[in-house]
Amino acid sequence: MPSESPSYPAENQLIERLPGADRARLLALCEPVQLALSEVLCEAGAPTRHVYFPVDGFISLVAQVDAHPGLEVGMVGREGMLGAHLALGVTTSPLRALVQGAGASWRIAVAPFRRELARSTALRHQLDRYAYVLMSQMVSSAGCLHFHLIGPRLARWLLMSHDRAHGDRFHVTHEFLANMLGVRRVGVTVAAGELQRRRLISYHRGELTVLDRSGLEAAACSCYAASRQAYAGQFGSGAGPVPGARVRGVIAGRPAEPCAVARAGAAAPAAHVPPRGRP
Repeated sequence: MPSESPSYPAENQLIERLPGADRARLLALCEPVQLALSEVLCEAGAPTRHVYFPVDGFISLVAQVDAHPGLEVGMVGREGMLGAHLALGVTTSPLRALVQGAGASWRIAVAPFRRELARSTALRHQLDRYAYVLMSQMVSSAGCLHFHLIGPRLARWLLMSHDRAHGDRFHVTHEFLANMLGVRRVGVTVAAGELQRRRLISYHRGELTVLDRSGLEAAACSCYAASRQAYAGQFGSGAGPVPGARVRGVIAGRPAEPCAVARAGAAAPAAHVPPRGRP
């Protein structure tokens, strides 16, 4: 059921930027859900049933061609939402959406969301800007795939995940990385081994830890900075996900159950929480 107490911070930056009345109406339509690792939220070509505003989970946007494994072309965390194509009047998803980081999210059924989208000029304005950010991500991904080596591309991917993971450690396998980057697994193994040798990351049995954020940024290709600049251009230099951020005092890897977050927040007075961190 949708939340009955929409007066607390949403912890999703698109929602937080809405004026108070628009934010309250949207949150009244929301229900808190927990995103499970590797859960498929929608398939390419299928009608969209729900939109998602992640809080501390994050989602890979995956393009699929013929029988090949999917290739990641975008990523959604608390800085954005899944279902931005609805702002264009399109109800069919162009991409597969796969949960890459487990955690809490707000979810709204398509019909009430489209009604609110038609009502709220501020919501439409936010989604128009965010649709541009997603387009920029996809353009960067296409160029990155063709022109950049595996090592810098892997560093970029790890930074994008770190931005949204709310902690320095997250779960990922070499096989998953190979699929998302569109390369052979051995290539990922060699590139990840080099990042470990340089003490930028550590990796053990699917658990990856970022040890040196600055070093990882230096190792990444230019596409990472370009994506951040695209976001800042639309939402300001203080917008976007923050590396290793906390959500209500909870660190990634130990997410609070979303209904518990909602119950805790329901007792708080209405307040606007400004966007945190960098894009």
